[in-house]
Amino acid sequence: MTNSSVDQVEILQADLDNPTHCQAVVDLLNDYANHAMGRGSPLSADIHDALIPGLRAHPTSLILLARVEQRFVGIATCFIGFSTFNAKPLINIHDLSVSSGFRGLGLGKKLLTTVADKARGLGCCKVTLEVREDNARARRLYTSEGFGFPGSAKEEEEVRYLYQEKWL
Repeated sequence: MTNSSVDQVEILQADLDNPTHCQAVVDLLNDYANHAMGRGSPLSADIHDALIPGLRAHPTSLILLARVEQRFVGIATCFIGFSTFNAKPLINIHDLSVSSGFRGLGLGKKLLTTVADKARGLGCCKVTLEVREDNARARRLYTSEGFGFPGSAKEEEEVRYLYQEKWL
């Protein structure tokens, strides 16, 4: 893969009624799940089967795919939310992944730029994401694209938030 090939990258919104796009979403998310920065294991058969119907049923799903030479090699799985403190929508990037042979070539940046453009077009106040503290590569990318902790973009003191979860 050459940098000139990356210049030919196409970022498109996934059509979950298109079987080719659906297969790309499942394959890319399975690849990400299997990676050490994902969950370190592939998606189970149950999740594999429920993924596309679940995304279709979720009213705020926004999935972007990166394609190079007719091959899907990157994904940004996003959901549109709402900021009560700003009374505007926001986009949360839930997953951002680029296939192993295509990392380090600027595809993650292109996906992030497209998400930000989409957010501006929707009148969103911000784009949010979570990142593993030990994922230095992703953190460098996000920082280079203007992501920071709340308060870091203003003249007030930076505040770090902790991500928590409760499994049901």
